[in-house]
Amino acid sequence: MPEGKIKETQLVVFQLGTEEYGVPITQVEEIIRIPEITRIPNMPHFIEGVINLRGRIIPIVDLRKRFKLEQKVRDEKSRIIIGEITMSPDRQETQSVGLIVDGVTEVLRIPQELIEPIPPTISYIDTRYLDGVAKLEKRLVILLDLYKVLTELEKETLKEHV
Repeated sequence: MPEGKIKETQLVVFQLGTEEYGVPITQVEEIIRIPEITRIPNMPHFIEGVINLRGRIIPIVDLRKRFKLEQKVRDEKSRIIIGEITMSPDRQETQSVGLIVDGVTEVLRIPQELIEPIPPTISYIDTRYLDGVAKLEKRLVILLDLYKVLTELEKETLKEHV
């Protein structure tokens, strides 16, 4: 490939526990502090509720609960990443969803050749939510696919209640 034409992926990097995750910046609308969350009955355990973000109702997913990680007290570093997910198999219908994370650390440009498929033992979370792993000099960044964070059944539940 000619110099200057290296294909890159730009990621928003965040933490859950000691692991670093990244989502493509193209899937991220914004990053906010955690406001008051209104609970909704009969939702899956990992959906904390909804927030009103400038007139839009946004469902909030606790990624620690979603990935069955040990819970921790939220602090001043905790954030919500607002991203868009597809709500229909044809990807025509979309919904903004907030993801609670332990902290957002950086925006990172990663050359495409540093991204590899997920080995089955790379993470203790379900690999169906993952899209690859970026192998950097002294760290690994696990790539999360926002489109896969909710199953089709969970998306239907959200449509009914939100």
